[in-house]
Amino acid sequence: MKIKRKQEPVGIVDIGSNSIRLCVYDGAARVPVPLFNEKAVCALGQGLGTSGRLNPEGVEKAVAAVGRFVALTRAMEVEWLDVLATAAVRDAGDGADFVRRLERSFDIEVKVLSGGQEAKLAALGVLCGIPEADGVVADLGGGSLELVTVQDGDVGGHVTMPLGVLRMAEAAGDDRGKAGELIDHHLKKVKWLTTGRGRALYAVGGAWRAIARICIAQTHHPLTVLDTFSLDPREALRIIDLVANQSRKSLEKVPGVSKKRLSALPLAALLLDRIIRATQPDRLVFSIYGMREGQFFKRLPERLKQQNPLISVCRLLAQTNSRFPEHGDELMAWLAPLFPQETPREAKLRHAACLVSDIFWNEHPDYRAEQAFLKVLRLPFMGVPHRDRIALAYTILVRYQGDDDGAHGRMAAQMLDDDELRRCRLSGQALRLAHAVSGGAPNLLKQTRLLADRGQLILDVPADNPAFAIENDRTFDRLAKALDCESLVFRRVIPA
Repeated sequence: MKIKRKQEPVGIVDIGSNSIRLCVYDGAARVPVPLFNEKAVCALGQGLGTSGRLNPEGVEKAVAAVGRFVALTRAMEVEWLDVLATAAVRDAGDGADFVRRLERSFDIEVKVLSGGQEAKLAALGVLCGIPEADGVVADLGGGSLELVTVQDGDVGGHVTMPLGVLRMAEAAGDDRGKAGELIDHHLKKVKWLTTGRGRALYAVGGAWRAIARICIAQTHHPLTVLDTFSLDPREALRIIDLVANQSRKSLEKVPGVSKKRLSALPLAALLLDRIIRATQPDRLVFSIYGMREGQFFKRLPERLKQQNPLISVCRLLAQTNSRFPEHGDELMAWLAPLFPQETPREAKLRHAACLVSDIFWNEHPDYRAEQAFLKVLRLPFMGVPHRDRIALAYTILVRYQGDDDGAHGRMAAQMLDDDELRRCRLSGQALRLAHAVSGGAPNLLKQTRLLADRGQLILDVPADNPAFAIENDRTFDRLAKALDCESLVFRRVIPA
């Protein structure tokens, strides 16, 4: 019997200068978590700068790859399939012939993106995960580099340049000086790059993701998640200079870096160095999301676009893993009196913690807190800064076991300041109390009230409901201590 989904998946085939990738996403979700993701390295753009044509061997590989991907999406019954071609197909003299061959062979429509369209989609991919992104998005592919400004959820000035890693390698070879001159020649034409000063630079593309792995290793950063990994520009320039001058043999020793990327890293590092110096950002942020996710975001219904990506993912996790999914929003309202002056960022993190505070209920009790901490660190959140990811993980750790002086607590202390640590402990202890009072069941907390008043933590409960015949225990004392209160006071109130 065939099971009907609420909404069919959606697919995007990205025909790039070096590789072709198929991503299939859940069409009903706000965040583009791939249901299927496969890449074929075809090197369509190899030799393009010299011949002006697509690599013949790459064309045959590309036709085979696209045929496989189209067949897979039809078997998956995708709701819609976008086939997008970028710089190599756009610039090649035989690009149009290649497109016609694909369209005739597989009964599809191939959209060849202009440089501007490619730049805008890359920026939308960043905005999909970081709605508040402010600065310059730099998307590096095999055939081109796109630069585009983002602010207030909108896309601004943009430019595309023939500075992809394949193009640069072909034009400059191993001559670092010649490559630098080529980069400077194009960048100095972009007068608006100085508007990036004091804002963020968002680095997008596979070669720069490989550089991010090297930066993580060099700085001994405690979290290896690539998305939103950020660096001070001065530290970034120091490490990037090392990469640009490293031998292939040295780069091979870095864990997690694909050997296929190694030859491109010195040029990619040199290009990133030049862009940082041109834009003078206050931080460098690596994003794993770009053009494909931008196309996904562009296609989303407006109601989904307006959702916060972190809250949307946490709500989905609660719906599929919590015992009582509706309890998360009740927790958010119940705890509000303890956080009267929280910032929007703090409120978002508290809401996320409330939503996921019960999704680990079926873990083994001896390992539940540790598993919850580690899983939150590695969940497929989109656009969540590492600082916020660790704050959320630490809050859930405290929710399950109280304070932690072990390795996980030390990781949190390494990334968070004293005020953030205190807030995480307070949120975690409050969630622990909320679950103790309600048993995690919905509609009970609404009958109670928690507040801190003149040095006392007060819990008002209805006197006529036996569900609240609970005894004071360490959970109550810990929360009182986190609030600098003397104790928790029960007040049994007769409902009006």
